[in-house]
Amino acid sequence: MSAKLADRFEFERVLWQQNVRRVAGVDEAGRGPLAGPVVAAAAILPVRWAESGLPAELMGLNDSKQLTEAQREKFFTFITGCGEIEFGIAEINAAVIDKINILQATHRAMNDALAKLNPLPPHALVDGRPVKTLRVPQTAIVKGDARSYSIAAASVLAKVTRDRLMLGFHAQFPEYSFNEHKGYGTAKHLTAIEKHGACPIHRKTFAPLKPKEPKLF
Repeated sequence: MSAKLADRFEFERVLWQQNVRRVAGVDEAGRGPLAGPVVAAAAILPVRWAESGLPAELMGLNDSKQLTEAQREKFFTFITGCGEIEFGIAEINAAVIDKINILQATHRAMNDALAKLNPLPPHALVDGRPVKTLRVPQTAIVKGDARSYSIAAASVLAKVTRDRLMLGFHAQFPEYSFNEHKGYGTAKHLTAIEKHGACPIHRKTFAPLKPKEPKLF
């Protein structure tokens, strides 16, 4: 077994050795954009892969941001279709993000994704900082999407799902070019907002969409 493979199962292995067999990797996509939903995913990989290695179809699995679109789509198809990976995906739309704020919306999406795993897993590996409201015990891992295969799988599920949603929104609102920037605050997107104003999927509480406070003097 290669050191690289062992490293990417390091956190799962600790739990598996404690007889915690269903360990869910959890990650999100879309916290930063000015438009569209935040999407979270949870994925449970088979314990036996720690010994046998990843299936050939998942070789190169990594943080979704480090992969090409073609790689992400290939991995997404295998993760959702192989039948050996438990997974759940959830989204929280822009209106709810504006109502409860992006951090709470992200955490709600994570909990909703976990809730789609039946039964709930006894433990989750979370990318980034601890999530106080998470419905299961957790291990928070900085840059976890590049250090845990379970989180990397969740990262791919969340990213591909969100990108596909944004392509659908592009068909509805082509003037914003959501197919190119997926709602992030690129120069092209900001120019479109200046020209057309906000559309229904924009996050109205995000700068530069947030109404400016009137100056006191």
